[in-house]
Amino acid sequence: MLTAKDIMTKNVTTVNASTTIEELARILMELKISGVPVVDDNENLIGIVTENDLISRDKRLHIPTVMRLFDAFIVLESQSKIEKEIKRMTAITVNDIYTKDAITVAEGTPVQDIATIMSEKKVHLIPVVEGKNEKKIIGIIGKIDLIKGIIRPGESA
Repeated sequence: MLTAKDIMTKNVTTVNASTTIEELARILMELKISGVPVVDDNENLIGIVTENDLISRDKRLHIPTVMRLFDAFIVLESQSKIEKEIKRMTAITVNDIYTKDAITVAEGTPVQDIATIMSEKKVHLIPVVEGKNEKKIIGIIGKIDLIKGIIRPGESA
């Protein structure tokens, strides 16, 4: 029986709550990943942040209205209002958007159970944890890891 340990990605990229949104976006794009665990100063899991958190955050931001006229872009709002909004956007950190109660599994959790959790809870990433109070991250499982496990049962990720 395949378990979390068999399919998890072991080298986990993490961020902390003070990581800027700009840095988070850069990490997600450069590594081509959809989310990362959020850890405290002791590397204990405190939550998870995903692309969806970034997208949801942007819904609450006011993007300046722009009009195109004769190949020129005309901003229909004051420069100070735009500058204020840009400052507000760049001041936001992971702490403002991450999900604090991340769903986790232990390394011995069967793959079938992980698939059920992902489906029922509608999550795409699940940290694999161990240790006292189950806060030390030892891996992470995404949907692609599940698919790889199904295609090549018995092989490690």
